Amino acid sequence: MRMYDIIMKKRNGGELSEEEIRFFVQGYTKGEIPDYQVSALMMAIYFQKMTEAETCTLTMAMAESGDLLELSAIKGVKVDKHSTGGVGDKTSLALTPMVAACGVPVAKMSGRGLGHTGGTIDKLESFPGFTTALTTEQFIHNVNEIGIAIMGQTADLAPADKKLYALRDVTATVDNMSLIASSIMSKKLAAGADAIVLDVKTGSGAFMKAEEDAFALAKEMVKIGKNAGRNTSAVISDMNQPLGYAVGNALEVIEAIETLKGNGPADFVELCLALGSRMLVAGGLAKEDAEAREKLLAVIKDNSALDKLAAFVRAQGGDERAVYDTSLLPKASVVEPVVSPVDGYVSHIACDEIGVCSLILGGGRETKESEIDLAVGLVLEKKVGDAVKKGEPLAYLHANDREKLAQAKERFLKAYAIESTVPEERLFIKGVIR
Repeated sequence: MRMYDIIMKKRNGGELSEEEIRFFVQGYTKGEIPDYQVSALMMAIYFQKMTEAETCTLTMAMAESGDLLELSAIKGVKVDKHSTGGVGDKTSLALTPMVAACGVPVAKMSGRGLGHTGGTIDKLESFPGFTTALTTEQFIHNVNEIGIAIMGQTADLAPADKKLYALRDVTATVDNMSLIASSIMSKKLAAGADAIVLDVKTGSGAFMKAEEDAFALAKEMVKIGKNAGRNTSAVISDMNQPLGYAVGNALEVIEAIETLKGNGPADFVELCLALGSRMLVAGGLAKEDAEAREKLLAVIKDNSALDKLAAFVRAQGGDERAVYDTSLLPKASVVEPVVSPVDGYVSHIACDEIGVCSLILGGGRETKESEIDLAVGLVLEKKVGDAVKKGEPLAYLHANDREKLAQAKERFLKAYAIESTVPEERLFIKGVIR
């Protein structure tokens, strides 16, 4: 078999066989096929697309290119959740303890962030002493004992995806539905869960800006999951403004804790309930979404979800006291308001620009080597539809550097549009793909 023939076949619109796809994935992972040939194939796929069968085969080939996590020693149906990412997306911090408190085991692999804020692991490291450097044995033990564990992704989890994504990133071939879906799902399948619930964002702060693209991606990933024998569903949610009010690592942890105390922002609570209900149904703990929602609200009301977070933090070396006393979490030295220049109603927030403000303050990474300041970020006071008076705070910026604070303030004001009329209300949960 020759790589040249595979490239030509796809360039001419042909459907690649399972053997051909596995040949190039294995060969590229081992370093036997050069970048220039694989980049030519990626460009051919970009223009000619892939069939459902090709996409599924590519996903499985990437998933099987390295370690496959074996979770059969964990009791019950293991349900994983994945988000396509957004501004203020701290969902795993509140959702996983809620689901675990209801009795569904959560065995999750997460990564660090590259962009406006840290990833789930960075946020969890706001708890002094917390670590995700677990052995597989510790990981499985923690899930069996307390119902939840989160560990860092290993270098051997879907290594083909890492190589392919890095190549696509520099050859303008990222934006293809099959390649995006297979990249996400290969890691999820390799992580060993029995069921997968996807949170697909759409809007100015999301990877998928257009709603129709978000639905198409969700459908593609659900199909892959189904073809791989995993119970998979997706929730499409709005990301035209930050999720909740907090953006920044420790600040998002505080908001997640407040949510588990019953004081969460309406949009964030709604997302946790929408995703959590799918996880409980997939885990066999509820027959329908309505029953699942009741169970999720009950573990917030009786504090068992909050206690589950504390047990999880303690089991992974963190200071559980910070769950009950958030003053123990990292704090910025300077907190300053950004005030509205006019009266009116917030009509639009450039969500991605709010993310950039957090990045400027030091809350995210511009490169993989960047160090995150866990204390900094911002907390919004006004969101779309809210009335605002001139001189009233739109947000409070948390900073440890006056120069960065000045830059972030200037950027923040440009992200807000304030009009004289109330904007139309936007649907937050756009749909569910079952």
